[in-house]
Amino acid sequence: MARARRFVTEGGFAVVALDAPHHGDRPRTEEFGRVVAELRAGMAAGGDDGAPLAAMHTFLAGQAVPEWQAVLTAVQELDLVGAGPVGYWGLSMGCGLGIPFVAAEPRVRAAVLGLLGAYRLTGTAARITVPVRFLLQWDDDMVPRDQGLALFDALGPVVKTLSAHPGKHGEVPESETDESLRFFTRHLGR
Repeated sequence: MARARRFVTEGGFAVVALDAPHHGDRPRTEEFGRVVAELRAGMAAGGDDGAPLAAMHTFLAGQAVPEWQAVLTAVQELDLVGAGPVGYWGLSMGCGLGIPFVAAEPRVRAAVLGLLGAYRLTGTAARITVPVRFLLQWDDDMVPRDQGLALFDALGPVVKTLSAHPGKHGEVPESETDESLRFFTRHLGR
């Protein structure tokens, strides 16, 4: 929430933070349980082709994308917010769900994505047409570097930036919040 607070107070942006389907306090279905079991089994088997992770993201995105579009419509109908340009910020699973959302949602004008590999997302990533700032942890213990670089390469926009830092998956430096704020300010016209 600290990042969201900074985006509001320093950037003047309206911010919405949503739990992914089947996460947080949201109900979980048996189907989601099966998808998670397949993910865990795939990880335990030691394969790194990303197929189980891609299957989970595809399953979740099928629900998340239309939900997030409906939430965006409702928020933009608020007098306090209006129909201005939209940015999307999502790392790791937020990237796995964000790529299909950003590719499908024309109101999104800029996106910060990253900490994910190409796992079956290259076709969708190529359909993104807005500026993207892509974050990569050089020593990521969850996403192989070559997969992260492949996803960056697959992104469609001419205006895309790769920001790589040493460290593991969850060790994104705080300075990236500053850079994300500047990126959104530049591309969303604040």
